[in-house]
Amino acid sequence: MKTLLLKKDEVRRLIGMAEVIGAVEEAYKAFSSDQVEQPDYIGIHHPSLRGEIDFKLGYYKANEIISMKAHSGGFTNNPAEHGVPNSIGTILLFDARSCALICIMDGSLITGLRTGASGAVSVKALARKNARTVASIGTGNQARMQIRAVNEIMKIEKIHAWSRTPESLSRYKTDIQREFGIPVIVASSKKEAVEQADILITTTRGKGSLVEADWVKPGTHIVAIGTDQRGKQELDPEIFRNAKVVVDSVAQCTEKGETWHPLNKNIITKDDIHGEIGEVLLGRKPGRESDDEITIFDATGMAIQDNTTASKIYQNATANNVGTFFQFFE
Repeated sequence: MKTLLLKKDEVRRLIGMAEVIGAVEEAYKAFSSDQVEQPDYIGIHHPSLRGEIDFKLGYYKANEIISMKAHSGGFTNNPAEHGVPNSIGTILLFDARSCALICIMDGSLITGLRTGASGAVSVKALARKNARTVASIGTGNQARMQIRAVNEIMKIEKIHAWSRTPESLSRYKTDIQREFGIPVIVASSKKEAVEQADILITTTRGKGSLVEADWVKPGTHIVAIGTDQRGKQELDPEIFRNAKVVVDSVAQCTEKGETWHPLNKNIITKDDIHGEIGEVLLGRKPGRESDDEITIFDATGMAIQDNTTASKIYQNATANNVGTFFQFFE
């Protein structure tokens, strides 16, 4: 048996956003169908280095694949001091029947792709069918990825964008308009952007509420991406009081996600969480039930998303003879 090595450029060529969206839908359905074993992820933080590394492990019973992803970020001095990127991702795939290592692949693209796809899956399930206007709070790489994914499943007519950093906002406007031809309107304030939104996407590393409850109009679908650990926050907890709250994982979102904040303030209880996105996709829970509902998708990211996405890349690689096999086991 040989192990397959896939480098970043090879991973990039092996999968497109439409396939990633399908893989993430599969992941959410599997998670809500007792097909997944997924321990709590582990994070190691290096305050003195201003960086962190997370480890996510998942087993998908249907494909008999165990995945382990290590993803670091925030090591801003890496390029100059160590000659490596400031964010590094690596994914290992194991055949669950033998626990043999079958693939090592660069994982730096996969986190961004599957996180972007998660927003698109939620838009398909929870946004109004006539939604056309997106507001983007945050204009970094993940903000772009969200647009790439959502653009696969709906026609975006315009984007209202806001960022703390004018330079980032200007680059975002140029990049999005060049790539998609979608008009990007630079908002003078967060409030101005949010008030225009049919779909509100937040992708910051916020440390306090960025979006106030009275800015959000009826019928808005909110894709809350930035909060994936304690200490981060993007939304006013009051938004949750009268919203339909859907999460990727109840266990994760109530401990590490945006949903933790209204729970902590007793604005909602766990019983007020409508359900997991997998339950909606499976038809066990309803999605949007009226055009006036405010819906929130709280996404913390799960190992099973990495598993299904990386497994698809591995399948595509073996089918197309891409990558390098080497003898890992003697």
